[in-house]
Amino acid sequence: MQLYQHVKQIIEASRLQSLRAVNSILLKTYWEIGRLIVEDEQEGKTKAVYGKAVLKTLSQQLTIEFGKGFDERNLNNMRAFYSAFPIWYEMPTELSWTN
Repeated sequence: MQLYQHVKQIIEASRLQSLRAVNSILLKTYWEIGRLIVEDEQEGKTKAVYGKAVLKTLSQQLTIEFGKGFDERNLNNMRAFYSAFPIWYEMPTELSWTN
């Protein structure tokens, strides 16, 4: 039974470590997408030019290529995420995308 407990602990620790690594990669990916949106669409300004429809077009293209997860709402969230944390290394390390 002791062997089982040790193996179980190793599996649980590995799974947790994997989830944290994946979460960190996703956060960095979404932050980078947000940065590109702000720099391209907004040209560094607080808001985008009205009527540009860049996010709509980008969303359509990304959805065709990569599937769900890149609708306009999520792209807006990525933009807001970057705007809230414009300096990557100042972002709280405990943060997850669902926050």
